[in-house]
Amino acid sequence: MAATISGILTPHMVPLDAHDRIHEAELRRYVDWLIARGVHGLYPNGSTGEFIRFTADERRQIVRIVCEQAAGRVPVLAGAAEANVRETLAACEAYAQYGARAVAIVSPYYYRLGPESVYAYFREIALASPIDVTLYNIPMFASPIDVPTIQRLAELDRIVGIKDSSGDVAFMMRLMAAVRPARPDFSFLTGWEAVLVPMLLIGVDGGTHATSGVVPELTRRMFDLARARELDLAVSLQYRLLELFDAMLGAAEFPEGFRAAVELRGFAMGRGRQPLSAAQQSHRERLQKILRCLMADFGYVDPPPEGCPLRRPDPATPHVDTMADAVVEALRQQGVL
Repeated sequence: MAATISGILTPHMVPLDAHDRIHEAELRRYVDWLIARGVHGLYPNGSTGEFIRFTADERRQIVRIVCEQAAGRVPVLAGAAEANVRETLAACEAYAQYGARAVAIVSPYYYRLGPESVYAYFREIALASPIDVTLYNIPMFASPIDVPTIQRLAELDRIVGIKDSSGDVAFMMRLMAAVRPARPDFSFLTGWEAVLVPMLLIGVDGGTHATSGVVPELTRRMFDLARARELDLAVSLQYRLLELFDAMLGAAEFPEGFRAAVELRGFAMGRGRQPLSAAQQSHRERLQKILRCLMADFGYVDPPPEGCPLRRPDPATPHVDTMADAVVEALRQQGVL
């Protein structure tokens, strides 16, 4: 039996060059950087990776590059969400050949399906897939997967876990209570970093978080602290991660705020596939200044020349103070709040 998928797995962005093509050299450099900073695994073709904005061939290219560059140092959980069973299985076959540990498959999207249709979809994939499958529950974008359906699907050996991006702690508790007695090897991953520490404290195995592609050192530290039950510091860092997460998520069309933040870590991400209006581009530039201040407070980047609002220096004290106020005020001025 393969080991349970656990830890911090990064649903990373994909850098593009000046010709709107995948910037392979920069993607490889980014993979090395993430691994060196402690992430437990990589998750290409996730929502943060804008999988839906790439062609099927490009999605295969992304997974191939990531698997090659990871070279077995960390597992690769490859997003294999396609529009139908046939194309999804073709992706599963390709990613198995590339060396991915497993695939993550989102519930059917666009058409809103009921539990029986969702079950039938995943069952057909699980019975034919040459690679382990993790379910991906993201009810804001796709047909939801309820607890009874997940419990039924967990009876299939090929289905080895779930990534849940609802952020619903009670849902995750009910799910673990329903599935773990029969499948102690089943992996439970949260996809919502706003509740990373609470989810770890109730027993999830890890998380797949966009923020880990920006501050992998921080999310890895939070994981280690929560596992060690050093709760005061873990909770204080959760509050501070929330500041950064809210700024990246709320001030630009997802995932543009995360792209702006990754650039501050020294990567040439290029222009995204979703065009920005002149007003959005102006907002993005102001957002980068806010993000630079938040990240400088952790010591990950240098502060801007004009400086940043002051805040208490003790990272062990839970607070959302002057820096958060500055972020909220900046977002309000931009018309976001």
